[in-house]
This record gives sequence, C-alpha cells and structure tokens, in this order.
Amino acid sequence: MIETKRKSKLKAQRGEPAGGSYAISDFDSHIHISQLPNSHFDSAKFILQTRQNQERKKGKKMKYVLVTGGVVSGLGKGVTASSIGLLLKSCGFRVTSIKIDPYLNTDAGTMSPFEHGEVFVLDDGGEVDLDLGNYERFLDITLTRDNNITTGKIYQSVINKERRGDYLGKTVQVVPHITDAIQEWIERAAKIPVDGKEGPADICVIELGGTIGDIESMPFIEALGQFSYRVDPGDFCLVHVSLVPVLNVVGEQKTKPTQHSVRGLRGLGLTPNILACRSTMALEENVKQKLCQFCHVPAENIVTLYDVPNIWHIPLLLRDQKAHEAILKELNLLGIARKPDLTEWTARTKVYDMLHDPSFTLQVKIAMVGKYIGLKDSYLSVLKALLHASVGCRKKLIVEWVEASHLEDITAKEDPDTYKAAWNRLKGADGILVPGGFGDRGVQGKILAAKYARESKVPFLGICLGMQIAVIEYARSVLGLHNANTEEFDPQTSNPCVIFMPEGSKTHMGGTMRLGSRRTYFKIPDCKSAKLYGDATFVDERHRHRYEVNPDMISKLEAAGLSFVGRDETGRRMEIVELPSHPFFIGVQFHPEFKSRPGKPSALFSGLIAASCGQLDLLLNKSDHVSKGVANGLNTGKATPKVWQNGNCLKSANGSLNGVYSNGNGVHH
Repeated sequence: MIETKRKSKLKAQRGEPAGGSYAISDFDSHIHISQLPNSHFDSAKFILQTRQNQERKKGKKMKYVLVTGGVVSGLGKGVTASSIGLLLKSCGFRVTSIKIDPYLNTDAGTMSPFEHGEVFVLDDGGEVDLDLGNYERFLDITLTRDNNITTGKIYQSVINKERRGDYLGKTVQVVPHITDAIQEWIERAAKIPVDGKEGPADICVIELGGTIGDIESMPFIEALGQFSYRVDPGDFCLVHVSLVPVLNVVGEQKTKPTQHSVRGLRGLGLTPNILACRSTMALEENVKQKLCQFCHVPAENIVTLYDVPNIWHIPLLLRDQKAHEAILKELNLLGIARKPDLTEWTARTKVYDMLHDPSFTLQVKIAMVGKYIGLKDSYLSVLKALLHASVGCRKKLIVEWVEASHLEDITAKEDPDTYKAAWNRLKGADGILVPGGFGDRGVQGKILAAKYARESKVPFLGICLGMQIAVIEYARSVLGLHNANTEEFDPQTSNPCVIFMPEGSKTHMGGTMRLGSRRTYFKIPDCKSAKLYGDATFVDERHRHRYEVNPDMISKLEAAGLSFVGRDETGRRMEIVELPSHPFFIGVQFHPEFKSRPGKPSALFSGLIAASCGQLDLLLNKSDHVSKGVANGLNTGKATPKVWQNGNCLKSANGSLNGVYSNGNGVHH
C-alpha cells in the first residue's frame, strides 16, 4: 500500500496520470483523444502532450501562423498578429513573431517617421518596423533584428552568397534562390528564443506587410506558398485580414472586396484557413454565409474585427469568437491546448475603459512637444508608455500635442494665433515630455519648453534629444553661455554642450548610431531616477543616438546645480541628468519607452505621470518598499545590489543577482 502511494506521488510529480501506466507506444499518434474511452482520456492526453514535447525538443514541430492583408493597407494586421500571438500564449504555448516588410531598405533606420512611423529599437540594436513593438508589448518578449525580414536583407544575403561563389556557377534568380533564402530565414528566425527560456517556441506568428497584389510582395508570396507545402501538413495556418465595408448609401455590409482579395490570394498559391474581417460592426449571419460560400472558408473560421474602444479589446474579441480554437484545430494542437487565460489582460482592459469613460474625471494632461506630430505613429512607443503609466496610476491620459516650431518667436510674428494656442496647450499641461528626434526644425521651441518646465517647476521628462536640449537650455540660461549649442545643429559653436560621438560615422547613416541595450550606472544612488528603478545600482535600456553630452562641460554644469546621476561604464558618457532643486526634471539619453509593457510600465514614465498628478512621493516610497524585499547579501558576504524586478528572473554569467531594472522579459545581454 505504501509502495503504491509512493509510485502515485512520483507520477504526480512527473505530471503523469494517476491511473494505469501507459507507454508512449500504447497509442498511435493518429488517434484523437476524443475517440478513446473516457477512462483513458487523461492518459491519452498525457501521451499526446509528451509526444508533442519530444517533437518540439527535436525541432520537428514548429507551427506557423501567417497573417496577410487584402483590399487596403492600414487594416491592423500588426495588432491582429499580436493579438493572435497573445491568445495562443494564453492557451499555454510559447510564441514568437516575425514581421516581413517588402521594402528595399535593409532596415527602418533611415526612414522618415512621417512616412513609416517610428523606428522601433531592439535590445540587439536592430532598427525595425513599429509592429515589432506591438509584438513585444502584447507578448512580453524580446525580439531580435532577424525577426524583421526585409527585401533589402534577403537580396543582400543572396548577393553576398553569389559573390562568395556559393551557388557554384548557377544563374541566380528570384525563383529558387530568393524564395529559398526567404524560407530559410523564416525557419532560422523562428527558432530564436525570445521569451528568456531555452529552446525554440511552439508557434511562430508571421505578418506579411503590405497588401495582396503589391508588386514588391510577390517574391514573399511565392516563398510562403512554397513554405506552406514545405512544412508538414497541420503545421501551417493562414489568417487573411480583409475589409468588409458598410456603404452609407445602402447601409449594407459588402463582401465583394473580400471575395476579390481571397481570389487573388488563392491565385498566387495561398489558401486562407481563417478570415478576419474588418468592419464597423459585427458581421451579419447572411454576410458570413456569403463569405463562407464564395471564399471557401468554414463559417466557424470567419471572425469579425469590428471597431472597439482600444486595441486591448482585440485579443478578447478573438477569444469570444473562438478564433484560437479555429487556429489550433488547423495546427493540430487543439487536443493539448488549455483554456485561454486572459484574466489579467481583461482586468487591465476594464481599467482602461473605466478611465476613459466620459464620467471619469481624474485625469493627467501631458504636453508632447515634438516635430512629427502630424503622424501620431511617429511617437507610438512614447504614447504607449504614457498609457501604461497612466493606467498604473489610475488616471485618464490626455495628450496635448504641441508642434515645437509653434512655440518659437518666428511663429509669433507669422501666425500669432497658432503661437498663442501652442503656448496655452503647453501651460495648461500637468507635465511636459520632449521625445527624441533628428534635425534642427523646432529645436528652439523644445528649448523654450524645457526652460518653461524648469522655471515653472512643471514635471519634465526629456528623452534622447529631449535630454540634450535640456542641457543646452541650462547652459544658456544658468551658465550664461548664450551661444551654447549642439554640434549637430551648429558645428562651429564655441560652447558645444553636445558633441558627435567619436565612434560614429559621418559618411554612412544606416546602422551607425549607438544602438540597442546599454548599461547605465547610477553615480548618485540617492536620486529620483534610482529610486524609481527601485534603488537599482544600474539599468539596461535601449539607445539610438550619434550625439552625446560633452564630457568636458560636465564639471561646469554640475557646479551650477545640474546633476548627471547616471553614466556608462567609462563614466564619461552621460546617460541620466536631474535637477535636484526641481520637483521632477529628468533627462535620459536612452529610450525607456521601448521596454514599457501593459502592466509593467516604464519606471521613468510612471515617475512623470505620478509627478504630474502630485503622487511622486507615494510612488517613490512604493519603489523603496519593493527594493527592501531583495536578499541582503551573497555567499561572499558582500552586500547585494538593489534589484527592481519587473519581468522574468535576470542572472549574470556567474548566476548571482544583478542590480538591474528589468522591464521586459529579463533577457540579459
């Protein structure tokens, strides 16, 4: 009896069924668990799970979900792909993502934010499409530059192979050489761990940018058509996002655009398994039946992505329409999936909805002073970071967009009304944020905004260029160096507060900046920034800049009251600046917005929101309380650096704890 209990306990610890003992060979892999007697249900499920785990460990069973778009661009393929990934993750699977951009640029680094939105920066320094930011935020993962495929990257790799002679004298063509390179890249990138765990993920969600029919997408369409047959049956699922417009004249949902889009997709060798239809309202049943008939997609595989208050609703929308079941069925994973657990996501979405209800009056107003405000996607990650922080502080976020050039004297002369309106928006805000940017347009306006924030004691956060202009303003106003400037805008300035970095390139623009995750050490532990990071001794954040604060001017600036509390490992590169006499005046050379997550807001953005609400002391005391929960020492007997842990466990090479703020999945570089 005792021996039986001991065996049962061991089985339970291993996750085996408590009933009879079954070997993996007891059931054939083609038997579905629903076909077995009820008494064998748990045993069969365990067997199938074990086989799936073994196959995944061998690298044989990577599953792929491809998301394409039709009819028009801007339907929300990126949000749809992110939401599908989150939904599958909530079912217990490890998920990774790949974004395919058909443009010829090698990466997004040299693109104008006006044309393509913000450039999202990864830990490894990759400058990528903003959709990868959505993937990281929704899935809480850390992607690599290889997770963004562009036509430029593919052609460059093929040409490099041709120059080396890898093709052995063959004529290099789009088919098969380009298409093979695309498929090999997808398989390689899909295996890269992105969630801090060992081994490849279970499912890779691939988004194909652009619209079906675009000439630049053709090589990728052909490659993905081949890829759908290259992988095993049941390892590939195609989700096609299309438009079902409602014409105001007749008030009827029209399916013809989607029919044409699916017909074009099938003509190119790809057959959609699932239709995700964008519309202003849920699809009517007769419309769904029409799509089912003419697009050859089962009715249960047609979901509606109708208009919702915010994108956090999309995963819930897909779950409610059982999109995960349709996808998992196509991937032969339905038998081992758990019920999707989106409890935290749902609660966060309800808080967001509550904050933005018209009756909710507790709000925080942040003035965003920039030069790209004509396209809000230019500051997408900054907006998301503000949103994450405002939800954390339970405040309705109001963003006041202020065109930096409208604050300048020249605008006062040419357009007094615009000048007055811009200053009214700035002065009516609870806090001021100056994000990064390039070029000298609007710089004087940003300097004036920083001066107003400093003199009026308004909470201020400057990011990258925003930090640099804060230093320039201080040198001009406090040190009396009226011609102080940055070499970026005045190479001949006699008082260069900001200089070109020695390792930078002045001849090549792409990929030559200081990019990716870099370490910042807190020189002054007793400062607001360190406290916001939970009294951490250092922090890893992402960078994107080619100019830096002039280290030769630091002693003068600090003597005048400015404090450079964070520096790199050499101590000569300034990373964080604070004004101790100000309630909240912080500038950072890095971009903290890139690591902000729903439910895990950036520490500095949380500080800005809290300071703007008059709750900074409460937040700092909370951060200090968290840091006191850290172990007090290592086996060496030395004190352990304080750690702010906001993700998975972070370890150094020797396994000891590091004093680092982790605002992502905890991958250590």
